[in-house]
Amino acid sequence: MGAQVVVSTFVCEFQKAKQLADRAVAPLTDAQLHVRLDAGCNSVAVLMQHVAGNLRSRWTDFLTSDGEKPWRNRDAEFEPPVVTRAELLASWEQSWAVLFATLDGLTDDDLGRTVTIRGEGQTVLAALARQLSHYAGHAYQIVFLAKHLQGPAWITLSIARGQSSAYTDALRSSSRA
Repeated sequence: MGAQVVVSTFVCEFQKAKQLADRAVAPLTDAQLHVRLDAGCNSVAVLMQHVAGNLRSRWTDFLTSDGEKPWRNRDAEFEPPVVTRAELLASWEQSWAVLFATLDGLTDDDLGRTVTIRGEGQTVLAALARQLSHYAGHAYQIVFLAKHLQGPAWITLSIARGQSSAYTDALRSSSRA
């Protein structure tokens, strides 16, 4: 299996995580982006700020420098952002673009290379898996918070309760057509 198949699989899964978070964030008001359920909980905006910072740090010069950049201030990512919604979303989009541009440039030879994150060496493939898990985890935190904040107005982002059989039947029907 060549790098293009492996990388395209990771691209697809990173896109799914991003799209899930994007769809959860879309209906939230500006105020809801900053709601914390309790003192120990992050807001959607804080989670987005953290993921954006991590994306920029990990994927800038991915193959040639440590993924924890000296210019990153991780602790500040967990402080309430003092940016507009438009600025938050722009940072989010720009940071994801760094990831996708980096993945687009990977070759077969790159998958077995060693990269470092906080001085810890790992293969490119291991780093991809590590970061996918990290971003998907935060995407689901964002979904949980958005669902809570939307309450009865929430529209499910996946198969609605009680609709699994109908969904599967529809998929099977369309694949036979």
